[in-house]
Amino acid sequence: MTKPLMAKATAVWLVDNTTLTFRQIAEFCGLHELEVQGIADGDVATGVKGFDPIANNQLDQSEIDKAEKDASYDLRLKYNPAAVGEEKRRGPRYTPLSKRQERPAAILWLVKFHPELTDGQISRLVGTTKPTIQSLRDRTHWNIANIQPIDPVALGLCKQSELDRAVQQAARKKASEGVVMSDDERRKLVSTETSLGMAPEPKIPASIAGLENFSLTGTPATTEEAEEAKPADYSDADSFFNLPDSDDQNDDEDDDDPRR
Repeated sequence: MTKPLMAKATAVWLVDNTTLTFRQIAEFCGLHELEVQGIADGDVATGVKGFDPIANNQLDQSEIDKAEKDASYDLRLKYNPAAVGEEKRRGPRYTPLSKRQERPAAILWLVKFHPELTDGQISRLVGTTKPTIQSLRDRTHWNIANIQPIDPVALGLCKQSELDRAVQQAARKKASEGVVMSDDERRKLVSTETSLGMAPEPKIPASIAGLENFSLTGTPATTEEAEEAKPADYSDADSFFNLPDSDDQNDDEDDDDPRR
């Protein structure tokens, strides 16, 4: 711990029972120097009972004696092995009342742009409950029509480092499971309502990709097919009776040849 328990009550006791400067008390209790001065003037912490840090094993009398002799000396909190780790936050994140109405927008942003995050990770990031997250995933939230996704970092609900850490953990978990979502795929994500309202996109075979501007039917592939497709012109009588040469005709001409 870096600050004493019941910091304001401890400051009240130090003001009443020591000759420490306002700066020393403020540094030790984690308060502003003007706030400590207000305690001494009776304008702040009115009615707060002083909390003795010596009797509660948070401060030694020797520390107070040193600080009273030297105005530049900073009080040191007494080491308590039982208090190690107590400064870590436990339980769900506390969200101020002024920002609680903005949590659905942050949850919707996380669900849309970081679908790899689990409900537990989102709950720890913005301080919400899993039923609320699930209702936004399923778009069954009572106010879903009026919610616009907003970055939780921009709303001040979490830090960028915390978001990056959660995304990296989720990405490593997905990679270990053999499922990875690329950045391009994430950029293409749309809401469920939008995706259901979109018309199906026609798919073009890979073999003719890039030829969308050309007609796929009605164009003969070769010159022979073009000639076969072109109708015959019978306006000339000679061309009408001009039959194509046949193999039988060639055989007859070979028989009439006197040289054979």
